[in-house]
Amino acid sequence: MIEIERKFLVTSDAYKSEAKKYTHIIQGYLNTDPERTVRVRIKGKQAFITVKGISNVSGTTRFEWEREIDSSEAKQLISICEQGIIEKTRYEILYGEHLYEVDEFGGCNKGLTIAEIELSKENEIFLKPDWLGKEVTGNPKYYNSHISKNGIKYS
Repeated sequence: MIEIERKFLVTSDAYKSEAKKYTHIIQGYLNTDPERTVRVRIKGKQAFITVKGISNVSGTTRFEWEREIDSSEAKQLISICEQGIIEKTRYEILYGEHLYEVDEFGGCNKGLTIAEIELSKENEIFLKPDWLGKEVTGNPKYYNSHISKNGIKYS
């Protein structure tokens, strides 16, 4: 139940040609307190409720608990979420021995694209594709819970 993850901005759409699949995601937050965010997500035909704890100092590691729920329940929960529902398309890219999840945001966040990689340990070595840009791990501005409330404007 511990998540180890690093986040990066994406510099081009070259990842799309490498993607093995993509899925539309709608998500909202029942609670955006940084010590315990509660997220509801509809990912394709599946739905999940997730609780995340506060990140460690580097921002790479935090508690995460997730359960699949019925899609109709998720839609009802999204209707009572805090303001700022996120819509994005997630691309899955296998690069080296790791899976990158690249989120291309829509709406007022159109133009924002973030890649995430989950690791088994904080100092794990991984290959970085050419389209990977600046690392934003641990920067709260790039947490989805922050994006949902504040947005990140791109042109």
